[in-house]
Amino acid sequence: MRAYAAVDLGASSGRVMLGRVTQDSLELAEAHRFPNRPVRVPEGLRWDVLGLYAGVLEGLRAAGAAAGGRLDSVGIDSWAVDYGLLDADGALLGNPVHYRDARTEGVAEKVWATVPAAELYAATGLQYAPFNTLYQLTAAASTAQLAHARRLLLVPDLLSYWLTGEQGTELTNASTTQLVDPRTRDWSHDVAARLGIDLSLFAPLRQPGDPAGVLRAEVLEETGLTGPVPVTAVGSHDTASAVAAVPATGERFAYICTGTWSLAGLELEAPVLTEASRAANFTNELGLDGTVRYLRNIMGLWLLQECVRAWGDPDLGALLREAAGVPALRSVVDASDPAFLAPGRMPERIAEACRASGQPVPESRGEITRCILDSLALAHRRAVEDAQRLAGHPVDVVHVVGGGTRNALLCQLTADACGLPVVAGPTEAAALGNVLVQARAHGLVGDRHAMRRLLARTQPLTRYEPQGGTDRWRAAQARLTAR
Repeated sequence: MRAYAAVDLGASSGRVMLGRVTQDSLELAEAHRFPNRPVRVPEGLRWDVLGLYAGVLEGLRAAGAAAGGRLDSVGIDSWAVDYGLLDADGALLGNPVHYRDARTEGVAEKVWATVPAAELYAATGLQYAPFNTLYQLTAAASTAQLAHARRLLLVPDLLSYWLTGEQGTELTNASTTQLVDPRTRDWSHDVAARLGIDLSLFAPLRQPGDPAGVLRAEVLEETGLTGPVPVTAVGSHDTASAVAAVPATGERFAYICTGTWSLAGLELEAPVLTEASRAANFTNELGLDGTVRYLRNIMGLWLLQECVRAWGDPDLGALLREAAGVPALRSVVDASDPAFLAPGRMPERIAEACRASGQPVPESRGEITRCILDSLALAHRRAVEDAQRLAGHPVDVVHVVGGGTRNALLCQLTADACGLPVVAGPTEAAALGNVLVQARAHGLVGDRHAMRRLLARTQPLTRYEPQGGTDRWRAAQARLTAR
């Protein structure tokens, strides 16, 4: 049995998971979990990347202790688009900017004046999101920090660099920058040149499974690990790792990776770069083995997380039980609306959106929670329907993975809304995908399909059958469309 450490960093917390793998078994245990709290400073919203690195080191120490002091490999995945800048000596030039920072407001229009939105989509296949790395770099163009930068490393590659001293840019995460051509799976040199973005800032591209160095002697000393310990490039965008861990038994499936965001879509062999796809705001991000993650970003459980924070962190179980007793589809909002992107005042903003659309205004916590869950299920339905139509790829089942699998009400509502069975699990999909790519790189498991068969055999899964028909969901969607 081999032992692999999966560093899995989400937008609200990080964790180091210990995976134990044989050809016939797969076990995952949490070694260490730590908060990921952004910090607002005078210049804007920043990630506490030093705190995250400290959490990673502590997690590797705990994972190593649980594995008897020896790890066979380490892999790192995180959220997308954000980056750190290094100077000529390899030192970090300030904490990475948070993707929810306001610096990219109005930047997209400036980009489109040079590369029209339709041309940009045809070249990169990425949906419009105001925080894409391309827009962040455009916003930073006149800053002293970018002028002094000699290297740009996306967040998981930055942490890998600190662990190993070696620099690289993992492809699945690079594809979220809006600077990669999904057909060639290489940089889009034309787009970068037209926008004045220097691609030499980026380290060479790596594929999932490529070696990414070995832990430095100082890291071994601090973590108590016995070297050498290799670091393996995984699907370093957490969604790429999560999709790799979808326990599908065939090709006709949709997936929804749930957490702070919901990423709903299909796994395809080629990108969909049509104008209709752009208008529907679907993205073509890169996955394992030449695949494309064709999906739509939906605001996700961020809506509920912000409400819970505003309410002083009440018991979530009690809140969901109260929501289950609220009449279905009384009020819904567009869970993809950028109006919900920024933190703060989420209950009030949801109420305002319902009022503006002429729907009953949810007042109690249970009513607001039910509005959020109905709205997420409705957004899941629309994304799954639109993806099938735009890609010409019908599905028979929806796989829900990630933190939202713990929310039975949301899973059932998603099955009802889609009119398709939902298979929920695994919860720690990103960490499992991370572990399996490491194990595959070391010859312990087979191809992507073999990985999925192992997951289906070893992980607890829950099936939800659709109930009540889809007419009421279609009517609720019409309410939003009529706005």
